[in-house]
Amino acid sequence: MGGSAVVVGGGIGGLAAAIGLRLIGWEVTVVERAPVLADAGAGISLHANGIRALDALGVGEAVRAAARPQYTGGTRVPDGGRLAPMDGTALERELGTPIVGIPRAVLHHLLRSALPSGCLLVGTEATSVDHADADRVRVPLGDTVLEADLVVAADGVGSRLRALLFPRHPGPAYSGSTVLRAITEHAVELDTDFELTWGRGAEFGHIAFADGRAEWHAVLNSPPGIRHTDPLAELRRRFGTWHDPIPALLAATRSDAVLHHDIHELATPLPAFTAGRIALLGDAAHAMTPNLGQGACQALEDAAVLAAALATEPTVASALARYDAERRPRSQSVARAARQAGRLGQQLTHPLAVAVRNTALRLAPSGMTVRTILRHADWTPPGLG
Repeated sequence: MGGSAVVVGGGIGGLAAAIGLRLIGWEVTVVERAPVLADAGAGISLHANGIRALDALGVGEAVRAAARPQYTGGTRVPDGGRLAPMDGTALERELGTPIVGIPRAVLHHLLRSALPSGCLLVGTEATSVDHADADRVRVPLGDTVLEADLVVAADGVGSRLRALLFPRHPGPAYSGSTVLRAITEHAVELDTDFELTWGRGAEFGHIAFADGRAEWHAVLNSPPGIRHTDPLAELRRRFGTWHDPIPALLAATRSDAVLHHDIHELATPLPAFTAGRIALLGDAAHAMTPNLGQGACQALEDAAVLAAALATEPTVASALARYDAERRPRSQSVARAARQAGRLGQQLTHPLAVAVRNTALRLAPSGMTVRTILRHADWTPPGLG
């Protein structure tokens, strides 16, 4: 079964979906509303399920070559005490790959490079879709209308298409946390590849990259909408006394490089990931908190499953039914687990609760962190035909 598709959204999920659809012989147009591809974002960790999805889409090797394996690190407390180690070698033994770290801009570039130049329409916004016709979908773009057999709504956590398709759904909800993050200006000497440090209502973490630079993020319990004139000064106030290399990471960062976003999620699960000939994908379908590092990986899984379903099912309708049946239970389960991880980790504020959590982690059996990661990362993509 071949066809044509319009993918709304040129982020990780949308680009991966376009790659998968082209791989099975579909004609694809990606519509991205941003006038300039600034690739906003800092760094990203990809677990084995995300890497396997990229392999299924034919771009895994290129991503591995640009990424840095995360072998060492774990979870700590602000004074430097260790809570739980992360054993990347054990993950590689179990799953064939450790977690890898890569700048988001590099991942975007690699995904775009797998598509022909004319496939991506930049600075073009799709605000509506006409799917009254059972056989075709129409996407108005200013004075023109794109017709296709399928529309993939990959337009992010604030998806306009999701709001049109499910007008009674409450939409994204504020998680209670806000995140500041950046990539260091230059290489930083680090003892570990990946690390999370949990305080009271705050988390600081880093990911080391292949070029020696690092991504860091600070997650804070906060009312929504709070912004700081000098974000680095505020972060030094909050984290300046935390263990090394946190002060060094902040010192190696330009103030204008710091990104600040409130974290929203689809706390109310969608009743379906499809409507007619439209499939929701990535954050548009299941935006989750970042506590498990699974947001992008779940979007990549979506893309691989959608391509496989369209390649092997006899009709678009049966393919989308299969996509919904396979993706909705899994991704919504991961989203619930991510929310729970945040509440038991970074969001805890009561001193007694924090002490109980820390003691439990220190006393946990060896390999617990690996088993926790395996619970979500041990996923195998379906074949494309």
